[in-house]
Amino acid sequence: MEVKFRDTGAERIKTDLLVLPAMENRVEDSTLRLLDRRLGGGLSRRIKKSRFTGAEGTSLLHATGGALPAAYLLLVGMGKGEEIELDSWRKAAARARKEAGAIGAEEIALHFIPNGEPETAVGAVVEGILLASYQFNKYRSNSKPAAPVRALTLFRPGLRRSAAMERAASLAVDLGPGVYVARDLVNEPPSVTTARFLAEQAGRTCRGRGLRVEVWGKKKIQAMNLAGLLAVNRGSTEEPRFIIIRYQPPRARKKVVLIGKGITFDSGGLSLKPAKSMETMKLDMAGGAAIIGAMSRLPYLRPEIEVTGYIPTTDNLPSGSAQKPGDIIRYLNGKTVEVLNTDAEGRLILADALAYAAKQKPDCMITLATLTGACMVALGTEVAGVFGNHQPLVDDVIRSGREAGEKLWQLPLVKEYREEIKSSVADIKNVGGSYGGAITAALMLQEFVGDVSWAHLDIAGPAFAEKDTPGCPKGGTGFGVRTLLKFLASY
Repeated sequence: MEVKFRDTGAERIKTDLLVLPAMENRVEDSTLRLLDRRLGGGLSRRIKKSRFTGAEGTSLLHATGGALPAAYLLLVGMGKGEEIELDSWRKAAARARKEAGAIGAEEIALHFIPNGEPETAVGAVVEGILLASYQFNKYRSNSKPAAPVRALTLFRPGLRRSAAMERAASLAVDLGPGVYVARDLVNEPPSVTTARFLAEQAGRTCRGRGLRVEVWGKKKIQAMNLAGLLAVNRGSTEEPRFIIIRYQPPRARKKVVLIGKGITFDSGGLSLKPAKSMETMKLDMAGGAAIIGAMSRLPYLRPEIEVTGYIPTTDNLPSGSAQKPGDIIRYLNGKTVEVLNTDAEGRLILADALAYAAKQKPDCMITLATLTGACMVALGTEVAGVFGNHQPLVDDVIRSGREAGEKLWQLPLVKEYREEIKSSVADIKNVGGSYGGAITAALMLQEFVGDVSWAHLDIAGPAFAEKDTPGCPKGGTGFGVRTLLKFLASY
């Protein structure tokens, strides 16, 4: 997609779809009045008849009938002026892309009137177009791909394009495919996305310009004593994998470790889930998918830090050889965990990666995992929970999420709740009491962090969309990819 900037008015733009942001209860500004005169009053009549007010999330499409150089005019509600944020531009652009797909428009022109730094708004607009362009139709027999958007023009009278704006647009175009990678991996059927497949895709997408991938098979995993991954894998006919993705620039200032949960399908093991709860459990590797998606774009982002991604991956299935409630796992850092619920398996494999990574003494570690339903109960389906042992790191991650349009909310590591995961036969157990499940899960992970700065994102809610949204169809969202890239760009 080509991104262009023009110093001109809306009445002069020749395009398939002309997009005008409209502030709530201010839909009669000078630009709209000028266009309405060109349209013989038809636009104002449509606005009145449809009761369009410019409320956020609303839109109004109007065919120009040749009265303007643009074929269609789209009003996109931005909400009240004081409530317009960076993400408002991202969502407005996503809605415009959906409308463009419906009418077959291949060129979009948007009246660009940001409040704040224009380069950040440029990046948000381009991201919105790209996110809304995603489709996963490879298993549909009668699907027709939407017309691609070949050009996006940002315009207004007096607009001066800058090198910063052009860089922001170019970077958004380069980084967007990382979200596609993560979404594709989550959306594939679980019989396709095995641990072996996930490792193969990491090798295919993460290569060149400072990136390399190393994959440990079962024998290497046994040799390295990744006991949690081996325990969860015991019920499966598919062998596990431990994926290591390394980005090493010539002059690295710091070392960052990213760890993603890679449970390719979660039946709950012997602590079997109800059938309904299994329907979307292919999503349980969304944390690992986000790591692969983010790492694949580092050659374009070019951060001057060393980044290593670890993804322990297996499915979690019941069988005669599966781990049993009451089993005890001894980890490579010496700690022991009593497994009381085999459906709390994500923390068992993340503990391996954390214990191994902590020995490498990185500057910080970030874990991403669809870890607990309790986090969804607390924060719903659009907000991820954030925990951490180092507040400046947590603050940086939350800020990065805000800039990326991915909602994060900090939850506490309540030290008193550590009593809930004490075991009578081991150091700790893998589940706590009836309440605070997201916190007790994070507290268990903290046992394997050592003295390294660490942040944990529980993305169980926003990793998978149960219905279509302007920026994402139903399915994997790729949540976390853009937050990680924003974080790495500024760390």
